Amino acid sequence: MKIHSGPLRNPGFPVRSFTRSSFFLMDSSRHPAPWARRVLAPVALTALTALAGCDTIVMKPHGDIAAQQADLIVTATVLMLLIIVPVIFLTLFFAWKYRQSNTDAPYTPDWDHSTRLELVIWGAPLLIIIALGAITWISTHKLDPWRPLERIDAQRPVPADVKPLVVEVVALDWKWLFVYPEQGIATVNELATPVDRPVQFRITSSNVMNAFYVPAMAGMIYAMPGMETKLHAVINRAGEWEGLSANYSGEGFSHMRFRFLGLAEGDFDRWVEANRAQGGTLDRAAYLALEQPSHREPVRRYARVEPELFGLVVNRCVDASRMCMHQMMAIDAAGGLGKAGIPGTETRPWGDDPAVSRPVVAAALCTPDNPTGELPAALSRQ
Repeated sequence: MKIHSGPLRNPGFPVRSFTRSSFFLMDSSRHPAPWARRVLAPVALTALTALAGCDTIVMKPHGDIAAQQADLIVTATVLMLLIIVPVIFLTLFFAWKYRQSNTDAPYTPDWDHSTRLELVIWGAPLLIIIALGAITWISTHKLDPWRPLERIDAQRPVPADVKPLVVEVVALDWKWLFVYPEQGIATVNELATPVDRPVQFRITSSNVMNAFYVPAMAGMIYAMPGMETKLHAVINRAGEWEGLSANYSGEGFSHMRFRFLGLAEGDFDRWVEANRAQGGTLDRAAYLALEQPSHREPVRRYARVEPELFGLVVNRCVDASRMCMHQMMAIDAAGGLGKAGIPGTETRPWGDDPAVSRPVVAAALCTPDNPTGELPAALSRQ
């Protein structure tokens, strides 16, 4: 029996290669089948309609930091396309030029090297990588979120006598708390800043890791429990936009959004006064109640905020019965509690049943002068 290693051929019929897609979409006249046109045309139209409704705020923001980041995206994309586009074009060109049916194409099976071609293949990508590396290095330092702003926009530097507005941001389950320490107010799910005034965001989280993101103003910054991150930004146009959580944090993540207002200086002052007139008091008890998980939280306003509340959130000791993290770290830095701290690593009887034991953690320090371990009022607010 003879086994054919190549395709079987019938001398009486021409061989025509086809793929599965061409079999279904092409008829004998090499034109798309009628049903294919009827199906693909609405699909293409639907896709174009959906893309037309996309929000382009990321690439057309209204804050200087976000605008510089958008320019960086465009620059990096163009540099990469300098390699990608020629590669795609040459791939298609060579596939067409050296197709099996083109008998006029040169056939050089012994060719294996070209110095000029090697220089182009390796030199061009290397130059692109060097350019991208230099741009990334410069932009990483220039757009460092911890770095105070040096300009309002491309034409205006920050005046020497202008102080940034400080806003303390707390990511809760599943809502955002904004505290204005200089104004003494706080809001839930509504953020407002003056136009053309630098803003310093101090950001943390009460429970799980999150990400604070206002696309119209600046890039996203992570919010982490027990830590503080910062973001310096500015909005250059009055308007209303949406801010959101950009890091999955549980079942309420999808609706963890807030309203962001860019206001003229006078409108911002009136906004502050309106909050003072309508809001309640955000003390420790109110915060602990607000901290509980909730969905689609409406805007809330607080006319008074307990001093140093943000510091208590960062140190995870809003509950006065808990020792603050900075106090624990101070004890550790001093060498710990010595032998007195050993029982804190063991289990102790728990409840009325002596058979039940649980690990214990020191919540306060007892001294001869303070036998109950209560923290002084000034220290408890740190």
